[in-house]
Amino acid sequence: MARPAEKASLDNWYVIDALADIPAGTRPNRLLGRDLVVSREGDNVPAVRERLANGSLGEPLPIRQRWGYLWTTLGTPPRELFDIPEADEPDRRHVVCGAVAVRASGLRIIENFLDMAHFPFVHTDILGAEPHTEVHHYTTEIRRDVDEVWATNCEFFQPQAALSAQGGIMTQYMYRVAAPFQTLLYKTCPAAANRWDVICLFVQPLDHDRCRAHPVMFIVDDESTLTSMIHFQQLIFLQDRIILENQRPRLLPLEPRAEIPTRADISSVAYRRWLKEKGVTFGTAERAA
Repeated sequence: MARPAEKASLDNWYVIDALADIPAGTRPNRLLGRDLVVSREGDNVPAVRERLANGSLGEPLPIRQRWGYLWTTLGTPPRELFDIPEADEPDRRHVVCGAVAVRASGLRIIENFLDMAHFPFVHTDILGAEPHTEVHHYTTEIRRDVDEVWATNCEFFQPQAALSAQGGIMTQYMYRVAAPFQTLLYKTCPAAANRWDVICLFVQPLDHDRCRAHPVMFIVDDESTLTSMIHFQQLIFLQDRIILENQRPRLLPLEPRAEIPTRADISSVAYRRWLKEKGVTFGTAERAA
């Protein structure tokens, strides 16, 4: 029998669908090993309920509608959803990139998102290329005042940093893990040197080793079509999915000796330490105490 989700995972907000993809009527969904039902009447606000063991539906769960998505929780989050100030800037393109199913722990997906070392080998001639394989020194910290993990001063040479980029550039990055299954990337904006493009990855853990990833972008790009931007982002993530689904174990080990990190993995080390401090075990290879 699968381990149930622990309080640290339950007490968070999770994306379960893009609002535009929720039709009228009812349909099943899933979160943290539990079956859900999403219902909507016409253009009304959707309702989310858990399907109980006896087949009946529980009381409506809390919901939020933000950034084009429906969010819910199975616990009692201690705070509201995190902020993305750039999402409110009127000249940015808001690009919801669809959901991708992945047979891997949602925590593995977040960790892969933080990893620059794989760019030349997985995203060849797009996000990286040989011989530019070195991950330069960067800074990682757990920001206790906001309870987030940040990696700053990151840079990597990229042949095509974005769909609108013309030629290779040294791309600047900042990574932000705002919740155990939610992460954001701030990167060099080819169209505006003094601003950041923002790419978010909201992970919906279905089970310990199965999830849906919901990428969304807030970018400055007046040239590319919506379809081409979605295709570009999906190409990147589908390349990642091949690697993620072949990682073993599928669950994320938290014990320091389970997987040996390198100098390029300091953001992963901080992320795993933060998860362990918080008591997160859903999607990990560690048994609950």
